[in-house]
Order: sequence, then structure tokens, then C-alpha cells
Amino acid sequence: MAGLIHTVFLLVAALERYGQPLALLGLRLLLAWEFWQAGRGKLRGENWFADIQDAFPFPFNLLPAEWSWQLATWTELIAAALLVLGLATRLGSLALIVLTGVAWASVHAGLGYNVCDNGWKLPLIYLIMLLPLLFGGAGRLSLDHWLRTHLSSCRQC
Repeated sequence: MAGLIHTVFLLVAALERYGQPLALLGLRLLLAWEFWQAGRGKLRGENWFADIQDAFPFPFNLLPAEWSWQLATWTELIAAALLVLGLATRLGSLALIVLTGVAWASVHAGLGYNVCDNGWKLPLIYLIMLLPLLFGGAGRLSLDHWLRTHLSSCRQC
């Protein structure tokens, strides 16, 4: 019985040591893929923002549709790359939170919860997934962590 308890404690210790970094990496990679795909679609597609420009919340409704399109496209692409690298993760997450909020307000808000109806379920999921990255950072498996560790050890030199 003592051996089983010891094994359980070892397993819990391993999960505590490696679980959070792996979970944050998985979260970053999944979000990066989703936003990268959306950005690539905009990069290759036609600008449909002119049709919904009036629905954008202030101050985004003041921008020309082409600017909004480019801003959304490059925010999705650059922030997705930052999430993959775990570099400036909080900044990238914040940018995607703002972008998702604008999308929610201008495209998804009046369509209900259902994904099949282009409702607000996915934007809600993305926002909730981005919050741990905004508040907690990218985790140990990231350039943010490496830079922080490297720069703090360089200051002691």
C-alpha cells in the first residue's frame, strides 16, 4: 500500500512539474492555429468588412473598412506566430482579445449561441482560452520564460 501511495505522489509531482507548461503550450498552439487560419483566410480572401463596418464598436467603426481588414488580418497572423513562440504572449493575447471582442460585437452578437448559426459560442471560447495566457503568461515552454530567465541571470553578472 505504501508503494502505491508513493507512486501516486510521484505522479502528482510530475503532473505539477510538467502539467502546467504542457497545458499552456497546448493552449497556445490551439489558439495560434485557429487565429492563423482566420488570418490566412482574410489574407487570401475578399474584404467583406465594408458590409458590417457600421456594426463595429467605437473606435473601430471610424476606420475605413480596408484598414480594419488589414488590421484584423495582420493581428491574427502576427499574434498567432507570437503564441507559437511564446514571445510577448500577454501582448499577443490582449490583441486577440480585443480582436475577438470586436468580432463578437460586429458579427456574432445577434446570432445566438449556436456555432452553426455563426453565433457567439466560439468567440466566447476563444476569450476564455486567452485569459490564462493574458493573466498567467506563456509558461515555461516559451521564449518569454527563456528571455526572463536569461535576462535575470545576466543582471546578476
